[in-house]
Amino acid sequence: MKVILTADVKGQGKKDQIIEVSDGYARNFLFPQKKAIPADAKAQNDLRGKAEAQQYRIEEERKAARAVAEKLAACEVVLTAESGKDGKLYGAITAKDIAQALFKQFGIEVDKRRVNLDAPIKTYGTFLVPVKIYENIGATCRVTVKE
Repeated sequence: MKVILTADVKGQGKKDQIIEVSDGYARNFLFPQKKAIPADAKAQNDLRGKAEAQQYRIEEERKAARAVAEKLAACEVVLTAESGKDGKLYGAITAKDIAQALFKQFGIEVDKRRVNLDAPIKTYGTFLVPVKIYENIGATCRVTVKE
């Protein structure tokens, strides 16, 4: 009997996978536990529609990520900070500061965990900071720290 799994089943397969099992296993275990449904034409069509919708959503997210990456590559974030006599900053410019400045200055919302800053910035100057937007899509943002 062909069934569509509605949950991961150890030794059988993953969710939304069509598998062939014995009639007794399907009727006595998978169906009562709601781990599978019969793989009739309607269920298979629904599964295909669900997969196509998910693929469309992923493509739309990638398009949006590419647009954000283009914006990031073109912008320069300017931050100000105070320093001591030796030129070192009193604090440090962190990924959180950069993410907040991107939102305030350009309206680009980026999670601070996506800003790949190796170490906090502790001096004045211009730095290139990589930002990961989506899987396999990233951009380099120019950050300038001034007095």
